[in-house]
Amino acid sequence: QVQLVESGGGLVQPGGSLRLSCATSGIIFSIYNMAWYRQASGRQRELVAAITSESAINYKDSVKGRFTISRDNAKKTAYLQMNNLKPEDTAVYYCNVNRWSMNFWGQGTQVTVSS
Repeated sequence: QVQLVESGGGLVQPGGSLRLSCATSGIIFSIYNMAWYRQASGRQRELVAAITSESAINYKDSVKGRFTISRDNAKKTAYLQMNNLKPEDTAVYYCNVNRWSMNFWGQGTQVTVSS
């Protein structure tokens, strides 16, 4: 009964903003590490941002200063605020929760940045 439901994707023009949400159930949310990955068509999946259960944060270099990962333990939800979006940010974005050998993925949400 582990579920991750992503929302907030869509079509946006360059320079625009989107906020992705990942609502979870079936886990003790506060003790899991959270991450956002993305996969552009024909390319490898890559880590975009991560926040650990201890609140340590890492970002892919190309999104630093533009994206912000956060978590709300009370709501059992992770977020990715994306500002100043660029065409190269176009991808399917996946929420991930992990702890030790356990790893769970959301269904993915499409983000398209285009004029």
